[in-house]
Amino acid sequence: MTTIADSIRPDVPPSGPGCVECDATGSWWLHLRRCAFCGHIGCCDDSVDKHSTAHAQATGHDVIQSYEPGEDWFWSFSAASYVEDGPELAPPRSHPRGQTTPGPAGRVPANWRDLIG
Repeated sequence: MTTIADSIRPDVPPSGPGCVECDATGSWWLHLRRCAFCGHIGCCDDSVDKHSTAHAQATGHDVIQSYEPGEDWFWSFSAASYVEDGPELAPPRSHPRGQTTPGPAGRVPANWRDLIG
């Protein structure tokens, strides 16, 4: 049986400063989430493409952490709840503070509020 602790690898760095798939396709995101197992950075479920959840579904990686400055909460998809007392993950622990939210600057459409659910 897999435990929450098995789903978190504190020594794995994040994949980069933005959503991997959005960067590859030229899309944009509202907020970012970090896979606590492999470091994949994906966009949140309020973003148009929901890449963080798609990554979890495709890989079985169950736990994410917010990748927003000043936030350190973890979420378990299988438990549908926050994870208490998760460990500190390898730096950096958020996207760069100068990166816009939504982001990245230059790719966010003017009507972005109309596009999110």
